[in-house]
Amino acid sequence: MNGVELFLLGRTLMKIGEEAMPTEGIGEQSTSVRTVMIVVSDLRAHPDTTVGEIASRTGLPQSAVSAAIARLRTAGAVTAETDPRDRRRTIIRETPEVSERVTRVRDTPIDAALATALGTEDSERVRRAVAALEELADQLIPNLRK
Repeated sequence: MNGVELFLLGRTLMKIGEEAMPTEGIGEQSTSVRTVMIVVSDLRAHPDTTVGEIASRTGLPQSAVSAAIARLRTAGAVTAETDPRDRRRTIIRETPEVSERVTRVRDTPIDAALATALGTEDSERVRRAVAALEELADQLIPNLRK
């Protein structure tokens, strides 16, 4: 595998992930799931941060980060509080408690979306693919399932 193939695999996996996430009950959103997940990833790596800092680190437009944060606040996944040391700044952090919406998203299996992407109804083939993805995730992102 080369870098291009790895990049294309990553994009394919992102699309499968988007398909696997439940969207019922959240209405129309102008912010893509991909953008929200980039913001979540950055928040996990940099707790107690600001919209501007997230935008700077991710390369996303500040308006996209703000929209993603608004969506995450609605889902109960993050809080935004005025920085007591500098009242011009708003500190974004993950909520310590997991909301019902976040739990539902995390508990939704990827099997159906993966089966569609693989073009198969063979549950054993899907199970093996899920196991391989879980092993890779455990190796590359050891604290993913915190």
